[in-house]
Amino acid sequence: MQTVKSLVESRRFEAAITVLIVINAVTLGLETSETAMAAAGPTLILIDRLILGVFVVELALRFVAYRGAFFRDPWRIFDLFVVGIALVPATAGLSVLRALRILRVLRLVSVVPSLRRVVGGLIAALPGMGSIVLLLGLVYYVFAVMATKLFGSAFPDWFGTIGLSAYSLFQIMTLESWSMGIVRPVMEVYPWAWLFFIPFIVSTTFTVLNLFIGIIVSAMQAEHDATAAAERSALHDEQATILEELRALRAEVRALRAADAEERTG
Repeated sequence: MQTVKSLVESRRFEAAITVLIVINAVTLGLETSETAMAAAGPTLILIDRLILGVFVVELALRFVAYRGAFFRDPWRIFDLFVVGIALVPATAGLSVLRALRILRVLRLVSVVPSLRRVVGGLIAALPGMGSIVLLLGLVYYVFAVMATKLFGSAFPDWFGTIGLSAYSLFQIMTLESWSMGIVRPVMEVYPWAWLFFIPFIVSTTFTVLNLFIGIIVSAMQAEHDATAAAERSALHDEQATILEELRALRAEVRALRAADAEERTG
């Protein structure tokens, strides 16, 4: 078991799995091309099945190596889920699962430490983002009601209901064709409309969304600090172990010298 664990935790093994994930991503992309499938369709399908077989063997080795601890790591459960989807037969009722095979590419997240830290930072940011989502929802609701009341009669396609207003305001928030597409036509009927749209853009695009970025950056920095602290702690423990071994060796050398000295004087 220790041999299997050493194998699955080795850098060469992880590098090989990473290369296979990248190759699998390329082959799955080529399968969407009619030209590629016409030229080498059976080969691409064979490569996909062989790589899937390797992934199954890899997960089996990890299960043998970790036993019950296999399910304690969320990344291993994620790998099991992604690979398991590909093993379900893509019959007529489950044909959508064939498209979900591309999820295997996401295994790069589980095998690349830097990507795991990024995802860990995003997950850590979720609680803080909840309050920002609530604030953004309140702002959206207030402005959607106001836009429906102010512009709904003249522009029913954009602001006829609260739902349409919220969608139009979302387009404005993303700054996608907001000026020529929506705001300027509205201002031709309501010249003072800029007094409504400019504060909305400032309060959402330039303020609330930047709060999202701040929380995510803060969470990622905390994740990085935690990882760095764990690495420093592991290095400190390793150094302490080495120092203890050196002290034991020195004590043993002194004892040998003392015994040698006694033999000579005796």
